[in-house]
Amino acid sequence: MTATPNPTPTLDQVRRAPKALLHDHLDGGLRPQSIIELAAEVGHQLPEVEGGLTAESLGRWFLESADSGSLERYLETFDHTVAVMQTTAALTRVARECVEDLVADGVVYAEIRYAPEQHVAQGLTLDEVVGAVKEGFDQGMAAAGGRIVVRQLLTAMRHKARSMEIAHLAVAWRERGVAGFDIAGAEAGFPPTRHLDAFEYLQRENAHFTIHAGEGFGLPSIWQAIQWCGADRLGHGVRIIDDITIGEDGVATLGGLAGYVRDKRIPLEMCPSSNVQTGAAPSIAEHPIGLLKDLAFRVTVNTDNRLMSGTSVSHEMSSLVDAFGYGLRDLEWFTINAMKSAFLPFDERLAIINGIIKPEYAALRDEHA
Repeated sequence: MTATPNPTPTLDQVRRAPKALLHDHLDGGLRPQSIIELAAEVGHQLPEVEGGLTAESLGRWFLESADSGSLERYLETFDHTVAVMQTTAALTRVARECVEDLVADGVVYAEIRYAPEQHVAQGLTLDEVVGAVKEGFDQGMAAAGGRIVVRQLLTAMRHKARSMEIAHLAVAWRERGVAGFDIAGAEAGFPPTRHLDAFEYLQRENAHFTIHAGEGFGLPSIWQAIQWCGADRLGHGVRIIDDITIGEDGVATLGGLAGYVRDKRIPLEMCPSSNVQTGAAPSIAEHPIGLLKDLAFRVTVNTDNRLMSGTSVSHEMSSLVDAFGYGLRDLEWFTINAMKSAFLPFDERLAIINGIIKPEYAALRDEHA
């Protein structure tokens, strides 16, 4: 009896499958219990939650606030997480627990992003922030016995003016656990070209960078990120769908920008649950990821903010299995796409693909034989 070519995975198999994560915010993935403990240490006032403050009730508050449709309430959630991440000990703890949670979810490679400039309110230097996160990641990786590789992406806020400083920081730390650079924050009114000097510097330094684009704003944001700034990857990029027309015969016609993105294999860091929360997609079933996969764009599956979206990579993939009927080969395709797109040296990417991802997915398919 031969194995089913593309069997539908069970939830347990999705969890056990090796996964790669490219778009995940450190300050969007804290454990609720850790927030409570860290807030108590620094005297930070957490929101009043129904039924009293517990890890469960606080986690529910974060999810409900992110789901509320109110941008103010959504942004408030990050005020609380960032507030408790202002010391080396807290940053190291949060980073270590992040790795532990990813290992438990079957992730074998992750790039975790955060904005160092948001963690200096209590006097830390930017270097101290990066060093504290590195220590936490190193502790988590050591405890996992080599099962996971985790790297930092240093983010600059697009509405601030520190992008060149953060770009220099990313280059200074690139041999010490920092894989690349990113800009994040509100897209509308803050185009990536405002930070063109930083991107030009990174290009001269042969450094990798991704840009949040095509999430809260449309095609012009994507076009600028790629054609003006030279982004290696697109953070979200979901609005590339606006440059694709489906005819009455069901045939897709790609506009110039969409065609370029597909032809150049520019990776899309898609975050389905988060996109539904922010209104970038009406539902998982109607998320553009389905069409973009059918059209063979370089699509990857990500979490964005695991706390605010109440999600994990396994949850995201399981949602896609339910919505689109994906099988194990589809999930392997997403995973290999992510590893191909990682800001990691080629030989190290290949070692993870050939040494872990392909053989373990083959073993999962054999379970259906």
